[in-house]
Amino acid sequence: MTVDPMTFSADEMPTPGASPGTPGLVSVVIPVYNEEDGLQTLFDRLYPSLDALGCAYEIVFINDGSRDRSGALLRQQFERRPDVTRVIYFNGNYGQHMAIMAGFAHVRGQRVVTLDADLQNPPEEIGNLLTAMDAGHDYVGTIRRKRHDVAWRKIASRAMNRLRERLTRIRMTDQGCMLRAYDRRIIDAIAQSTEVSTYIPALAYTFAANPTEIIVAHEDRAAGESKYSLYSLIRLNFDLVTGFSIVPLQLFSLFGILLSLLSALFVVYLLVRRLVLGPEAEGVFTLFAITFLLIGILLFGIGLLGEYIGRIYQQVRMRPRYLIQAVLQANPTGRPGGHDAA
Repeated sequence: MTVDPMTFSADEMPTPGASPGTPGLVSVVIPVYNEEDGLQTLFDRLYPSLDALGCAYEIVFINDGSRDRSGALLRQQFERRPDVTRVIYFNGNYGQHMAIMAGFAHVRGQRVVTLDADLQNPPEEIGNLLTAMDAGHDYVGTIRRKRHDVAWRKIASRAMNRLRERLTRIRMTDQGCMLRAYDRRIIDAIAQSTEVSTYIPALAYTFAANPTEIIVAHEDRAAGESKYSLYSLIRLNFDLVTGFSIVPLQLFSLFGILLSLLSALFVVYLLVRRLVLGPEAEGVFTLFAITFLLIGILLFGIGLLGEYIGRIYQQVRMRPRYLIQAVLQANPTGRPGGHDAA
């Protein structure tokens, strides 16, 4: 089987909102980036667990510009199970969230599950998410029963969870767990969103009418290492906070007003001391410390403002969020086919 490389932008993809999805079909969306060491283990566990559910399903893999053999392994798996497998190839690396957005634009199911390829979230848990949806929930988040991560990631995650909830009023107990289930209505709303940078679970929470969370197992990575560095995690949380709330700007404005009043009082105090005691040089280092503190606060405020302006800048450029190089999916006859952008 050969696939002719063809490039399509995200804006040229069909609008999923035009179709309600195939009733009863479950779509599983899995972004893949340099996961060659663990992909076969994923295949060996994922397909049997979905077969055991006894429902129709499809699996949509998104190869996010992998530089290893992940793309070739995904093609081989497609050739083994073309009836339930589709593979989307990006022409570069656009990040996990853009990969999921591309998957959302292509899924056909009425219910959609997102899953990481590293097997930290066991695919055997998918049935529990679908059971929660059968109970009437349109969005099912997950909470890892026992996180198998290093200590600093756990501490940072808890701190950001508390900060996010206070700023955005979005209540997600475990925002870092990608194993989640969505109703088609929510998927369509997310896919139609034109935001360049967003946080999908939080966006889904705002669209959901009856969200819930369930506890799921969490395992060590099957192979490889985390693609999220400390910087990436900080960037992700900046996107989350600035994308869903202007509270940071409002708080900084209030802080600026308070700081201005205190500074004015301090100037009056220094003026009175000058008139009463005369010139003084002993407090020069104190003034330096206060000046440096104020400069640091101002720089932080400029950076915070820059985050919001940067989001506006990215949005007004109207560039495609990602480019799709090729799509592997079966022809209507069920046989492996070439590129199909529909």
